[in-house]
Amino acid sequence: MVYFPVTGSTNDVAAALAARSARDGAVVVADAQTAGRGRLGRKWFSPPGTGLYVSTVLLPGQASPDRQRRARQLLTLSAGVALAEAIEEASGLRVEVKWPNDLQIGRRKLAGILAESTGGGVADPVVLGFGVNVDRVACPPDLKDRTTSLESELGRRVDRSRVFAESLMALDRRYGDLLQGRFDAILDAWRARAPASIGARVSWTAASGASAGVTAGIDDEGALLVRVGERVERVVAGEVMWL
Repeated sequence: MVYFPVTGSTNDVAAALAARSARDGAVVVADAQTAGRGRLGRKWFSPPGTGLYVSTVLLPGQASPDRQRRARQLLTLSAGVALAEAIEEASGLRVEVKWPNDLQIGRRKLAGILAESTGGGVADPVVLGFGVNVDRVACPPDLKDRTTSLESELGRRVDRSRVFAESLMALDRRYGDLLQGRFDAILDAWRARAPASIGARVSWTAASGASAGVTAGIDDEGALLVRVGERVERVVAGEVMWL
């Protein structure tokens, strides 16, 4: 485990560690980030002492050859389940997950996950980063209506170290599920925390252009299913707008 009072991005530090030793389970945590990021290059607001900014190095290629591909495909969903379970254990708050990588309370974002492969192969390490808004200040003013924090929801101080410890323990459990091929347990847990994955209107941009439809769950590989007219489309990447 490596700690920084301030760093650019914990994901970048973890990727450098993975390049040197590829040690499974290495953890990078910072009190603040100056270049934290989320999906699609978005900036993750990371002021000192207000949130959790953590990255881990994982080796889903350790799974048996017949499980490796799905272990990588379901890594982000697995992490979402783990963090939701950890936050509930630490705070008592019921947290929902939103495809592919957000945790929410109501419709406001509480946490985000960013998984980045260090190479193109199935056996290459994956850097899994996550940020959790703990203190009220962790929510930038221009996003107040779309974000929340643990302290905003509870109306009291929250012990970040407790949330951090519960997060690592929950990630370890769900990562074990991935490596052992307990994919149905992960998918069932994710679906139980994702009410918007069925029956919500969404739009997204596909290779063929803009599309819109109604969510119809996720498949066994973690792709979002969207009903568009009489057909069902699989969404595996890109930005989905929830309407």
